[in-house]
Amino acid sequence: MSLSTKSKVIAAMTHKKPELTSSATATATAREPQSQADALEERLIDFAVRIVKLSASLPKTPAGRHIAGQILRSGTSPAPNYGEARGAESQADFIHKLRIVLKELNETSIWLRVIQRSELVKSQLLADIVQETGELCRIFVTSIRTAKSRNQINK
Repeated sequence: MSLSTKSKVIAAMTHKKPELTSSATATATAREPQSQADALEERLIDFAVRIVKLSASLPKTPAGRHIAGQILRSGTSPAPNYGEARGAESQADFIHKLRIVLKELNETSIWLRVIQRSELVKSQLLADIVQETGELCRIFVTSIRTAKSRNQINK
């Protein structure tokens, strides 16, 4: 990967939200208001994209390739798993699928720490995605608790 390409990938990884152009603003306005569930799904998709870019920027060494594959699997699965949870057939199924999302986010968090400690990517470049992973984990812990308490009330 050339230096300029790597710089672009790193910039994309650390950039949380793209600037809206006038046509993008019109599209975003047309979609609003988003439900919390829709907004969370979009946030998970953005997270997956950042993980894809991170995995592409890892060194092409045996360790880099291994970690890239692992984080690519765990970091891109929360979005589609959350989509599955939204279509759950029962409250128990919903809770189960939310737990899968949380499990994958926890695994991603560990791989991010491995990347930091092994210095495969500069720590300051990972700070935002590490923070986002923590925030998403807290959201899903709370969501699971809420869903479980509602499930108990409905029994």
